[in-house]
Amino acid sequence: MLGSLLGTRMVSPERALRGRDHYLFDIPDRHTVLRTPLRAPWPEGTAVLTLGMGCFWGAERAMWRLPGVVTTAVGYQGGYTPHPTYDEVCTGLTGHTEAVLVAYDPRVLTHEDLLRAFWTAHDPTQGFRQGNDRGTQYRSAVYPSTPEQAAAVEATREAYQEALRAAGYGRITTEVRPASDAGAFYYAEGYHQQYLDKNPRGYCGLGGTGVACPVGLGA
Repeated sequence: MLGSLLGTRMVSPERALRGRDHYLFDIPDRHTVLRTPLRAPWPEGTAVLTLGMGCFWGAERAMWRLPGVVTTAVGYQGGYTPHPTYDEVCTGLTGHTEAVLVAYDPRVLTHEDLLRAFWTAHDPTQGFRQGNDRGTQYRSAVYPSTPEQAAAVEATREAYQEALRAAGYGRITTEVRPASDAGAFYYAEGYHQQYLDKNPRGYCGLGGTGVACPVGLGA
């Protein structure tokens, strides 16, 4: 998982790779662990939230383990290049972050509980890096798709910022944008999907701060 050639500088839309109007690869039909479809339609009432937490291999595994998750998939969001490849994203010239799509039942896994897992599973104060992985594609990000999710993002971020500050950490640098503004979620290549299920000894750069996210932020 190599760092971006541009390091800590976001590419401008004018400099971004042009991309294409279709995928260059096939997307698997089903999740290798949950045995559920990777793409909609999902059961009625399913909510979808996209999260960036650094290397998406470990991030996806952390999410599929949560009760109430319908499916997860890794991909790219928040950039400019349509239908990018992994190699293109790694150049830093697409503007995307490595992201995990989480489809979940909010009656079982609330927005707040999903976001608590998100905040605590990585270090959201590191800017364009996560641990040893450096580059704009490793930035922390959350792209809510409903007003309820957006409210939960703000509430949990504010609460976690206070907890981090008390523990000596700095400002949260997580990119927060509506999914409609962040653009389409583009699925990653098949070999990336549920990578750590297929390769249990594979690389996982995910690491949290050890600071708990406060509870009592809503049902």
